[in-house]
Amino acid sequence: QLQLVESGGGLVQPGGSLRLSCAASGFLDLYGIGWFRQAPGKEREGVSCISGSGSSTNYADSVKGRFTISRDNAKNTVYLQMNSLKPEDTAVYYCAADYLAVQKCGYYGMDHWGSGTPVTVSS
Repeated sequence: QLQLVESGGGLVQPGGSLRLSCAASGFLDLYGIGWFRQAPGKEREGVSCISGSGSSTNYADSVKGRFTISRDNAKNTVYLQMNSLKPEDTAVYYCAADYLAVQKCGYYGMDHWGSGTPVTVSS
């Protein structure tokens, strides 16, 4: 069973930056990874994803140009660099793994989930 652990969340002022990490207990080469978030009282939404090969990425419109997803398969870790943060980015952020999503990534049918890391954007 692949285990995922998110880290890097915290409190940041509007306009600030954070880098989230998603560390896996095993090899990630065969997994697409998605970042999701859930704000209080709202449904969970897909934020960004990256294919197992790293060749394909996707971003929600709300974060395009501000967030960057990347991966280091040698370290079994996926990152989400978040810049120009806004109060509406406040949420618990989760990463999830999609087995065999090597060439393309998506936000459905995820096989493994982390427990989340909270991000609060506030002055």
